[in-house]
Amino acid sequence: MPEQTQFVVPQFLDVESKIIGPITGRQFAILLGVLLFEFIIYRVFLNLLAILGLGIPVLVVGIVFAFAKVNGQPFHYIALNMIQTLRRPGFRVWDKSQTDAEIKARIMKEEEPLPPAPKLKAPLERSRLSEMSLVVNTGGVYTPESEQWAEADRL
Repeated sequence: MPEQTQFVVPQFLDVESKIIGPITGRQFAILLGVLLFEFIIYRVFLNLLAILGLGIPVLVVGIVFAFAKVNGQPFHYIALNMIQTLRRPGFRVWDKSQTDAEIKARIMKEEEPLPPAPKLKAPLERSRLSEMSLVVNTGGVYTPESEQWAEADRL
C-alpha cells in the first residue's frame, strides 16, 4: 500500500497580510499615494484655504478607498465596477423588422395541439422474480405449480 502524504491546505485566502500594524500592503500604498498627492497640493498652493479646500476631500476619499468595504469587498473594486457600468451600460436594440399586423397575428395564433403521447408497454402481469425468491426463501418447499400455494396467491 503506498504511503499517504498529508498536505497542508491553506486557509483564510481572502485575508490580506498585515505589514505595518493593522495596515495591509494595499492600504499602505493607497495612503502613501494620498499623502504624496497632499504634499503636491501643499507645494503648488501655498494658500491655506486652497490647501484645506482641496486637501481634506482628497484625504477623505483616500481613507475611504483604503479602509471602506462594501459587502466584504474593498471599496476600490466597487468603484471600478461602477466606472465599467457607466462606460458600457446595458445596450438594448429594438428590432422593428416586423409590422404591427405580423406581431398581432403571431400573438393571436392558436397553439398547435401536442402530438399524442407514445404508447407505453403494458406492465407485466406477474413477475417471475417474486416466485423464484419465494422458492429460495422457503428452501424449495414452495413450488409455483402446487395447488395450495396458488390458492393462497389468489387471496
